[in-house]
Amino acid sequence: MKSVARIANLSGKGRWVRLAIVLALAGYPSLGLSAEGANPTPSNPANGSPAMDQFVDSLLARMTLEEKLGQLNQLAGPSGGAGPEARAGTEADIRAGRIGSFLGVYGAAHTRELQRIAVEESRLGIPLLFAHDVIHGFRTIFPVPLAEAASWDPEAVERAARIAAIEATAHGLHWTYAPMVDIARDPRWGRVVEGSGEDPYLGSVMAAARVRGFQGADLAAADTLLATAKHFVAYGAAEGGRDYNTADLSDRTVQEIYLPPFQAAVNAGVQTIMTAFNELAGVPMHAHRRWTFDLLRRDWGFAGVVVSDYRGILEMVQHGVAQDGAAAGELAIRAGVDVDMVSESYVRQLPGLVRSGRVPESLVDEAVRRVLRAKYRLGLFQDPYRYSDSARESSRTLRAEHLAFAREMARKSIVLLKNGGPTLPLAKDLRTLAVIGPLADDAESALGPWAAAGQPGDAITPLVGIRQAVSAGTRVLYEKGAEADGSDTGGFAAAERAAREADAVILVLGEPRDMSGEAHNRSSLDLPGVQQQLAERIVAAGKPTVAVLMNGRPLSTAWLDGHVPALVEAWYLGVQTGPALADVLFGDVNPGGKLPVSVPRTVGQVPIYYNHKNTGRPPDERDHYTSKYLDLPLTPLYPFGHGLSYTRFAYRDLRLGAARLRRSDPLDVSVTVTNSGSRAGDEVVQLYLRDEVASVTRPGLALRRFQRITLAPGESRTVSFTLHADDLAFPGADLQPVIEPGFFTVGVGTSSAELLKARFEVVE
Repeated sequence: MKSVARIANLSGKGRWVRLAIVLALAGYPSLGLSAEGANPTPSNPANGSPAMDQFVDSLLARMTLEEKLGQLNQLAGPSGGAGPEARAGTEADIRAGRIGSFLGVYGAAHTRELQRIAVEESRLGIPLLFAHDVIHGFRTIFPVPLAEAASWDPEAVERAARIAAIEATAHGLHWTYAPMVDIARDPRWGRVVEGSGEDPYLGSVMAAARVRGFQGADLAAADTLLATAKHFVAYGAAEGGRDYNTADLSDRTVQEIYLPPFQAAVNAGVQTIMTAFNELAGVPMHAHRRWTFDLLRRDWGFAGVVVSDYRGILEMVQHGVAQDGAAAGELAIRAGVDVDMVSESYVRQLPGLVRSGRVPESLVDEAVRRVLRAKYRLGLFQDPYRYSDSARESSRTLRAEHLAFAREMARKSIVLLKNGGPTLPLAKDLRTLAVIGPLADDAESALGPWAAAGQPGDAITPLVGIRQAVSAGTRVLYEKGAEADGSDTGGFAAAERAAREADAVILVLGEPRDMSGEAHNRSSLDLPGVQQQLAERIVAAGKPTVAVLMNGRPLSTAWLDGHVPALVEAWYLGVQTGPALADVLFGDVNPGGKLPVSVPRTVGQVPIYYNHKNTGRPPDERDHYTSKYLDLPLTPLYPFGHGLSYTRFAYRDLRLGAARLRRSDPLDVSVTVTNSGSRAGDEVVQLYLRDEVASVTRPGLALRRFQRITLAPGESRTVSFTLHADDLAFPGADLQPVIEPGFFTVGVGTSSAELLKARFEVVE
């Protein structure tokens, strides 16, 4: 057996003045006053500091139990946070200090008025937090997160999140419930659209990028959002792909697959984490102290706010681990859940439990401290109105530079799956072009799910983008053909006529946006409704045909792959869908996106992911008694990391800095990539690692590095990576990190299925 090495892994303006005086008389350092003498100015509000702790502790000491629990109570706007207004009657609760934050309430004027009530009419004048699901843009809607992950460009993803934060904060928001960092290996799950796919390394890089984008460089700035890594943990492993379902996983799988993006978010400074709806190994996550307290707070040192999911605390009654709301509240507060989203379990149930001695008030105090520190870091004790400025709201929404970057981000997110012929790019001066399909002119679906304050009127559809791009002499015919999820074939005949008249056809197919997102799970991954039948009729017309997919999950499109010469994965690209798609279809932009998920041939292959383990009988077409299906090839339809270009990239000269190294030594890896085609283009160079023999089984491949580069025709570039000890480490038999001596294989290439390989040895 190998030897093993362990590695470390107040009311009105006057109230603010009086509060400052009270604290000064009590011996606390001067908080300072603004130029108008209105508000105390905490020192260094973006960072933890003794001044912050003294300020928070002094405030906490003056709070009643009900006021403390009010800080942990979050209420929603109407329809579960879908609108900008707080529900009627909440003003009295704000004055009484029974509300600490709102979900789904935004708008500069409205939040300013609610904030005014909190800071000028409540006893202690503690400002409110306003939270919302700002997932992929606020008003300027970017590609859905799964699509952004297909860019393999973390700098671009970070910038998109930064723009989202600029717009959202201008509308009065302080807090976003993003990024979702759940790893998803089952595309039947509706929320695969909201994350970064199947790989923990890619997911970790994207998680950190979004945290940096939302929170910016200084939380005290007025355009920063508290980011929330969600859903902790293993929510993406819901059994059968059914949202809210159980997850029953080994500790090893949780540690290796589902935890890394959360740890990356914590390392990036994420300020809040949301617990998941699911249970894990029999314990609902809202009560899972082992993960939410022992690991998250003790082992990782996370000092931020843990927020429940929507009514997640009260739902523990349905889980069967709590007799009633009081028991559920006790479980959650003991597990370290600070903020109760919507269920009001804390504010209703905990006063009696604390006064009876059943729940220590110290648990409540610690949760309140974390909430107050978050408000302090945002600078709200300095200026509670800083996020509620109507002039900023109008000037920072849908700015030209935001729309321009939304177009750029959409271009980067498009994946060219197939291009026989080549069929693409299309000429802009075709005599007649037919655009057919139920999603070709669907502005709502262009936005995708979780579109925050996005409006369909802001979105440019594929049809409009294509019409804007073609020459003045090109006739564009449009036929819907069928509804996206309908059974009526009455539109087929008109669609066929348009196809026969055209020189080329663009088929825009996929899922309407209400088939993706929370609680939108599917038992099938086929094109919904009669869309494949429509495609069959159009292809029979015999014209050059490009199929464009709009969807929030991988779809089983084996028929299209076998019968359509060109296939484009366009996801939901946001407000600039049409222009970005036209840029790619007509060759103004060379596509460079890569799949962040494996695409199955059929739902029967699910779960399918690239970093599987071999088993004792790995798949072998020549041996019947191996792990495979009788009626399907071994491979996915399209592998993880796949994506084509209008040019060609050749890989050569894979070199390792050493053939043998010690555990602590870094390893330099380089490869030469050449654009051997006639167009400039982007390539994502991907590096994978395999531990050939270990004391516990290891995946066949594991992504460890990637870089998106741009090469001119004929240009060559040497791309270099450096691997470190933590890249070689894995949880050993006791789940502690180890590096074992032995041989490793490095693979570098254009996808997980096309790699140059080299070998090195780790020695004692």
